Amino acid sequence: ISKLFSGKDIRAEGSGNPGARNVGRVLGKKAFVATFLGDALKGALAVLAAKWFVFEMIVELLALFAVLLGHIYPVFFKFRGGQGISTFIGGLLAFNPIVFAVFVGIFLVIFAFIRSFTIAGLSAIVLVPVIVLSFSLGLPVWIGTCFLSGLLLLAHKDDLKEKFVKEKGEAQ
Repeated sequence: ISKLFSGKDIRAEGSGNPGARNVGRVLGKKAFVATFLGDALKGALAVLAAKWFVFEMIVELLALFAVLLGHIYPVFFKFRGGQGISTFIGGLLAFNPIVFAVFVGIFLVIFAFIRSFTIAGLSAIVLVPVIVLSFSLGLPVWIGTCFLSGLLLLAHKDDLKEKFVKEKGEAQ
């Protein structure tokens, strides 16, 4: 997308992250939307393929996990990819639109109070297994969403460190 929009390699611009957030910061809203939709579609297609083959829900989540793993740690880009949020959003929407709607609702409520996309988004992601548990989708699905949440937290560990170190410094 960045080469299409600007001829530049996004991995050499801004934060160096090829994800939608950096693309948006460097190249603007249109490039952000195009990158976000492409990444979300990638997650959705993995889940929809598993649905099409009539696999169980845990296989749908495993497909999403595999796509996220490849998105976050791409072999062809020296294991430096995006952070997976867009891909996760697309995959979660395809997996279960009701779980997705609750996820979005939780994000919006937390964001209204905290005013941080990072903290609100990661908080909502951490709560996805709780949402799944409340819908009684089964132990394998709950475990699968725990792994998805864990992978996304791992991908955001530097953001979390930076956020909490910055806030701790401001408090002192």
